[in-house]
Amino acid sequence: MPGARTEFDVVVIGAGPAGSTVAIQLARAGWAVALIERQRFPRRKVCGECIAASNLPLLQSLGVADAFDAMAGPALRQVTLHQGDDTVTADLPAAQHEHDPWGRALGREALDTLLLQQARAAGAVVFQPCAMQAIRGDAGAWQCDVRLLEPAALLHLHAAVVVDAHGSWEDLPSERSRRRQARRAADLFAFKANYSGSTLPEGQISVLALDGGYGGMVVGDGGITTLACCIRRDRLSELRGASPGSSASETVESWLRRECTAVRQALHGACRVGPWLASGPLDPGVRMKARDAIFTVGNAAAEAHPILGEGISMALQSAVLLCAHLAGRAGTARVPDAAAQAALQRAYEAAWRRQFEPRLRVAAAFAHLAMRPRLARALMHLTRAWPGLLTHGARWGGKVRSADLPVPDATAPARALPSPSAQARLPQGH
Repeated sequence: MPGARTEFDVVVIGAGPAGSTVAIQLARAGWAVALIERQRFPRRKVCGECIAASNLPLLQSLGVADAFDAMAGPALRQVTLHQGDDTVTADLPAAQHEHDPWGRALGREALDTLLLQQARAAGAVVFQPCAMQAIRGDAGAWQCDVRLLEPAALLHLHAAVVVDAHGSWEDLPSERSRRRQARRAADLFAFKANYSGSTLPEGQISVLALDGGYGGMVVGDGGITTLACCIRRDRLSELRGASPGSSASETVESWLRRECTAVRQALHGACRVGPWLASGPLDPGVRMKARDAIFTVGNAAAEAHPILGEGISMALQSAVLLCAHLAGRAGTARVPDAAAQAALQRAYEAAWRRQFEPRLRVAAAFAHLAMRPRLARALMHLTRAWPGLLTHGARWGGKVRSADLPVPDATAPARALPSPSAQARLPQGH
């Protein structure tokens, strides 16, 4: 692309919720921001699509709250745990703010597009579709080689700071040669499908305890029901061996219907909208390190078991936390040099662990209980006697409070996107 700008303060890799949030905040603080995204938008992703109420003040500060309110599904007020024929329901806790105390669901094809539009409005330069080829240099003096796909061109971007916000199943160029090759029986693969005409009650998050996996269902925007699950590699291989000729997605859908009465009932008479999506294997755990020269947010920093549906929360909130360290709570155009970045990385990593490690532990505990039938039955007995355990589990998982997370207060005012009543509805891809 002749004449394309190549000098920036920060290059952000990935325009999902984490990357776009970083781009919005730093651009408003006066930084020159390059935002790199490999895929075209809108696009569907394997994601449960729940957005906890703890994030709603952040969406307001980012300028997308009105559009989110107009598009998202019904308020989520209950959580239901299912195993086989058994069901336990409890109330979800209300968030600690008066406006919109309940979470809601919105498809990633809509949410990501809203945030990317706002990043552009804030002044970020978006390179999309664009693939990262190489990252050279060090803090304070990075060179990022990126390949534009439309029109085809190779660009060399220079920046003082690099923020990695890539998704769960992607890698930076420097990591690709070290990608884990060994296959483990316990590897988890994620699947997702959307349905119209389901009978799943609105306003309810359904959590599925399955033999060899776990899953969830929720009604989101446009009345579309999302069914998502994770299944162990060995369990999927066993099921596919018993059903030769079936695809992985056909095998998974049959497994879900057979294992869980709630799935059969919810999907009776429903029509799948679009194909099944699949990704994996998941790699739960913390990836960030205090000695890293590249800052990380979202799944690039760590991945939680998705049973609690906190992936979007951790993406948005880790982005806000990083920007509070890089630009300060009020926002500043001063870009840290290499020495300052090293100190900020250590401080950010410590704050990140205080904020998010407890959620990773809670999610891992629930996931391992749900995947093992005997433990899942014990959990069902316990929650039947004490339904409030589900309510507390949602609270422990970060559904209602962002702890000491600062709400963005950038010097430039948020430029709210018009709601769908003032513009054409964003493409949904359902």
